[in-house]
Amino acid sequence: MALTKNKKVLDFVQESADLAQPDKIVWIDGNPDQIKALKEEAVKSGELIKLNENLLPDCYLHRTKVNDVARVEDRTFICTTNKEDAGPINYWMDPRQAKELSNEIARGSMKGRTMYVIPYSMGVVGSDFAKYGIEVTDSIYVVLNMNIMTRVGKSVLNQIGKDGDFIKGFHAKCNVDADKRYIMHFPEENLIISVNSAYGGNVLLGKKCFALRIASYLGKNEGWMAEHMLILEVVFPDKKTKKYVAAAFPSACGKTNLAMLIPPKHYTDMGYEIKTVGDDIAWLRVDKDGSLYAVNPENGFFGVAPGTNEHSNKNALDSTKRGTIFTNVALNTDDMTVWWEGMSKELPDHCIDWTGKPWDPAKFDKKDKSTCAAHPNSRFTAPASNCPSISDKFDAPNGLDAVPISAIIFGGRRASTTPLVYEARDWNHGVFIGSAMSSETTAAAAGAVGVLRHDPMAMKPFTGYHMGDYFAHWVDMGTKIKNPPKIFNVNWFRTDKDGNFMWPGFGDNMRVLEWILKRCSDTPVEAEETAIGYVPKAEDIDLSDMDYEITAGKKFGINDLKSILTVDKEKWAKEAEEIEGYYNNTIKDRIPQELWDCLNTLKNNCKPAAKPAPKKTDKEA
Repeated sequence: MALTKNKKVLDFVQESADLAQPDKIVWIDGNPDQIKALKEEAVKSGELIKLNENLLPDCYLHRTKVNDVARVEDRTFICTTNKEDAGPINYWMDPRQAKELSNEIARGSMKGRTMYVIPYSMGVVGSDFAKYGIEVTDSIYVVLNMNIMTRVGKSVLNQIGKDGDFIKGFHAKCNVDADKRYIMHFPEENLIISVNSAYGGNVLLGKKCFALRIASYLGKNEGWMAEHMLILEVVFPDKKTKKYVAAAFPSACGKTNLAMLIPPKHYTDMGYEIKTVGDDIAWLRVDKDGSLYAVNPENGFFGVAPGTNEHSNKNALDSTKRGTIFTNVALNTDDMTVWWEGMSKELPDHCIDWTGKPWDPAKFDKKDKSTCAAHPNSRFTAPASNCPSISDKFDAPNGLDAVPISAIIFGGRRASTTPLVYEARDWNHGVFIGSAMSSETTAAAAGAVGVLRHDPMAMKPFTGYHMGDYFAHWVDMGTKIKNPPKIFNVNWFRTDKDGNFMWPGFGDNMRVLEWILKRCSDTPVEAEETAIGYVPKAEDIDLSDMDYEITAGKKFGINDLKSILTVDKEKWAKEAEEIEGYYNNTIKDRIPQELWDCLNTLKNNCKPAAKPAPKKTDKEA
C-alpha cells in the first residue's frame, strides 16, 4: 500500500512499475521489523550470508557478479540538453536517447521480482540542509544498504509532503550485463537511472549519484556546494573549543584515515580528541553570520575493506563490528567471520574467496591481485553511529548538525615538489590549488611511475556539469562568504632518494592539523611566504615524542621536516607549465579569469632571479 498521497511520487512509482512490470510493489517504511524480514529473505535466497552472531552481530556477507565490482566511469553519463554543459571531463548522452536506451533495457526486467520503493533523506530528516529522494529497485541488497547509508522511511514522505519535489531514482538489476550497464544522470530533471548493475557505487543512488553529481548541479543553481570531502572535529584540551575541518583527497591518499584519525599519545595526554562528522561527502552553505557551514548528508560508511586494520584505521574497523554488510570480502569458515588483505599479518587457513571458491593461502602473492582472497575494491557498509569517534554533531536534530568550517584542505600523493603543507594566500588562490589537484602513479600501478593524474577537488568523476563552471561556482561562493575558511594543501607522501616515505602519516598528521588550526586562529602562528603560498616554520610543527624511522636506525627529526617543507622554484615552474597544459588541453574553456591570474602569479613567482649586470670597467664607463 502506498505511504503517500503525493501525486508526483505516485506517478513516478507507477511509471516505473509500468516499465519494469514487477509482480508486486513494497514500500519501505523504516520499520525495523520490515528490515529484519528482508534480511531473512535475502539469507534464504542466498543473496546474503549470515555471519557469526556472537562475533559480528547482525552482519552479513554479499557477493556480486565478477563483472560488477566497482563504479564504471566509462558507463556513467551526464545527460544534459546541451552537450557543452556536461563539459569535457564527463561522458555525455542526449537525454532523449538515454531514456529510450534505458527503457528498452529495463522493460519487463522485474517480471517475477518485487519492486521496492525507498523514500530516503540525504541529511537529517527535517534539517535545513536535507534533500529527499525516492529510489525504486528490485534489489533487497540495495534496500538494506540504503537503510544504512541514508535515513529511510515514512518520515521522509512526511517531509516531502503532498506536493513536494524529490530526486527520482530508478534502478533495475536486469541481467547484470556489463555490455548494457548504464548509470545515467539527468541534472536538469532531478532524475537518475541505473541498469544492469548490482554493485553499491552504481546502485545506491543516494550516494555519489545524488549526493554529488545531482547535488553539485543543484548547489550551483541554489548557491551552495556539494563536495567529495570528509568533515572532522578537533576537540581542544579545554573540551569547550571545537574546530571543524573539511578535506578532499583523491583515492589512495588517506581520506578515511584522516576522518577517523587517532592522535598520537602526546596529543591525547594533552587532552586533544578527533571526532568524525563525515568520511566522504560534505554539503556546504553560507549561514546568516556569513560563515561557511557543512553537514555530512550520509548516514553510514561505504568503506574500502582491504588495508583497514587496527593500525591503519581502528575506528573504521570497529565501525564494522555490528549491523554491517560486507561486499566481496573473504569468508573465514572456521568461525564465520570475514577477512581481507591487510586485516592481519596472519593468513587464515580456511577461507572462501570473494568469488565463492576455496582460497589457498600458500598461493597468495601480494603483488598479484588475482591471488587475493578479498577483491581489492571489496567494501563494508556500516552505520556511522557504530564509529567510536563519531561526533555528536553527526545526527544533531533541528538543524544543529551543521558545523562551521575553519579550514579546507586539499591533498594528493606527490613524491616530490609539493611540501608537507602550505596555505593559500586567499580564497581564489585556494580554489586554484584545488583545481590543480593531482596524484602520481606508483610502482604498483600499470604504466610509468610518477605520471600525474589530475582530479580537481577530488571531484573529477562526480561533478554533474562542466568542470570550468564548477571552478567558477567556487570563485562565486568566495564572494558570498563573509568569513571564508583558509585553504591548505597537504602531501603526506614525500619520499627520499631511496623511495622511503619521509613523513609517518596516520595519527601523526595531527601535528599538521594543529599547525593548520593555529593559522586559522585569531592570533595565527607565523609562516614563511614562498612562491606557492605560506609554508610553516619547521619549529612551529610539534614533533614531541615522534618515534618514526625513515630508514633503519634513522629517526625523523627537525632537519627531515625542513626538507619536506622546501619549495623548489625550478620544479614549481615545471608544475605551472603542467597545470597550464591541463587547463588548455583538458578543461579547455569556461575557466574563470581569477584562476588564470593565480596561474600567472605562480609562473612569475617561479621565474629565475635575473642575473645582475656585469660592472662596467673604467674604460667602458
